[in-house]
Amino acid sequence: MTKQELRNIFKEKRKALSVHDIEKFNDLILINFQKINLPFINCVHTYVASLKLGEPDTTTIVRYLQFKNPLIKIVIPKIDIHSGNIVHYHFDEEVEMITNAYGIDEPKGGHLILENEIDLVLIPLLAFDKKGFRVGFGKGYYDKFLARCKSNVIKTGLSFFDPVDEIKDISGFDIPLNFCITPKEIFSFSL
Repeated sequence: MTKQELRNIFKEKRKALSVHDIEKFNDLILINFQKINLPFINCVHTYVASLKLGEPDTTTIVRYLQFKNPLIKIVIPKIDIHSGNIVHYHFDEEVEMITNAYGIDEPKGGHLILENEIDLVLIPLLAFDKKGFRVGFGKGYYDKFLARCKSNVIKTGLSFFDPVDEIKDISGFDIPLNFCITPKEIFSFSL
């Protein structure tokens, strides 16, 4: 299937999930995430999950990473709609959040973090395939961001659903995941 076909299908699949399903799936994703043998992580970039979009929550994963390294830097994105890029801000309890044009919470400002400081990226997606390619919302923000990261950054997607066999319209700009974590399984691609 094409990216657009998958977007349509998986948006509907997300809408069909109950609050109970989402809570249970988030718990199972955390359990599976904890099974990954990760190197020591100093800096993690995480999306801020949108309940409206039905995204897997990253909060408990971030807390787990903070437990493993209390000094870890947590970084969240802010979309620059004009340039098509993401900028990254250090996140703590003092960061003021605003809602962007897409209805997603993001930092108003703060301490900028460079891509080469990031060790792990938790990546939003709608669907992914058995080769580790993902389908997002179609704006290309994360593929541009990932292309600027250091070569050994660990790219980890979170999904409530299993992979599709293949995304038909992958391009040279698409960057595959290292892992995708679902409630049922850990999918490992290249690391």
